Amino acid sequence: MTWCSTNGIELRDLVPAETRRSWVAAGHCPDRDLYALFLDRVARHPRRTAVVDERGALDYASLDAEVRGLAGALHGFGPGDVIGVRVPNGRDAVVAELAVAAIGAVVLPFGGGLTDAASVLRRTRASALITDAPAPRGLRHLRDVLPVTARGPDRTPSPVDPEAPARILVSSGAEPDLVAYTHNAIAGGRGNHLRAVHGDTEVWRDLVLVPLSSASGSFGAAVTLCRFGGTVLLMRRFDAAAALRVIATQRPTHVFGVPAMLFRMAASASTVDTSSLRAVVSGGGVLPLPVLRACREVFGVDVIDVYGSSDGVVCHTTTPEHGVGRPDPAVADVRVVDGEVCALGPVTPLCHVDAPSPRLPGGWVRTGDRGRFDETGALHVVRRLDRVVVRDGYPISPAEVERALGAHPGVSEVACVPVPDRELGERLCACVSPKPGHPAPDLRQLTSFLADRQGVTRRELPEFLLVLAEFPVAHTGKVCLRTLTRLAAERHGGAR
Repeated sequence: MTWCSTNGIELRDLVPAETRRSWVAAGHCPDRDLYALFLDRVARHPRRTAVVDERGALDYASLDAEVRGLAGALHGFGPGDVIGVRVPNGRDAVVAELAVAAIGAVVLPFGGGLTDAASVLRRTRASALITDAPAPRGLRHLRDVLPVTARGPDRTPSPVDPEAPARILVSSGAEPDLVAYTHNAIAGGRGNHLRAVHGDTEVWRDLVLVPLSSASGSFGAAVTLCRFGGTVLLMRRFDAAAALRVIATQRPTHVFGVPAMLFRMAASASTVDTSSLRAVVSGGGVLPLPVLRACREVFGVDVIDVYGSSDGVVCHTTTPEHGVGRPDPAVADVRVVDGEVCALGPVTPLCHVDAPSPRLPGGWVRTGDRGRFDETGALHVVRRLDRVVVRDGYPISPAEVERALGAHPGVSEVACVPVPDRELGERLCACVSPKPGHPAPDLRQLTSFLADRQGVTRRELPEFLLVLAEFPVAHTGKVCLRTLTRLAAERHGGAR
């Protein structure tokens, strides 16, 4: 199947149609569009709280009224249009996403911190933009810019093919990937994963600290609300103390954050009532052992580590010390082909937008991660295939050094990045953030720890150190390796 937008963007499904229908036949996908699923939830429990943010609570019926109003303002747009949404976490972001679904269009959410919003809108040839900020200029395909508060007359929802595109995910990075997902891939594949994460929790109350526009937060409206009828708790900006107050007052069952967020919360949660929590869920980056231990100790619940990407692979585990989890065929089967992790299942997207899609025959997604299975069937991810520092011809895996360094008792965050070198090509720089109350370690202490306690070879030891109070983050909430690489080069680029 090939879908073509009104502005000429073609999205070709790289998964055979019979394979997608087999997932529907197996019950892995609901085979309904997202807004139709949402209307079922509105009819079933109109007065249940749907969204809680700084402005208070909004029930399902009231949320749908807001959604229909914004959908009415999208006059002249519908199936075939890509609609950008640039709105921070909160009820307005949820309303905007569901309004786009209500008119049968494709939603393109992206974060306010994205430096080149114009590029994303241009590459997708978006027809309109919903925003609470000034819009980029000079976009020929952008026919309208609507404030998120715009409202219009009620309009009849537009049902769409569940295998048609519903959402374009924007990854992190200097030139982000744009990945198109169907309604079934989100509600089915992603939904099945979130159902497994929530276990037997009857009514979900999810505190989503990561941006709703990110891959890690994309489930907020589409899965928690549309598929399972839960409640989403949102904060416009992350603050550890404020997040803990939300836990104490709003009683979430699950908290979703990146490792840095969870560590900051654990560091100051000793006097806060967190008894409502069933689990803490970490995604968007490698979960260091010190963060895992701190969260387990302070929150007293399972810490669920999610391995996934915008390309369409998701696994989770409560014991990340022993791999990233076991593949779930209701989400995605996983194979290791020539050392690379590859995935295919209900969560598999259509394709990349405006770029080649890394696929094997049959639609198998190539993740770019090197991995292996152990004897118990657990998947282990070793490193990124394209993330290698080459020192004098010798390849060093930053991820392996990061894992070893993450066990240091005085380190809370760690990332290893290359520093250009005229003689050796590249040298390794360890970027660390010390734990509160611990002195900043020096390079000699860290390399001794790595060599004596972690078995890191001499050629793999970092030669430079960059100590930061906090790591820079990208618009997705992940640590921004590009910024760290620039800072390390500025600090040590001339060093020998």
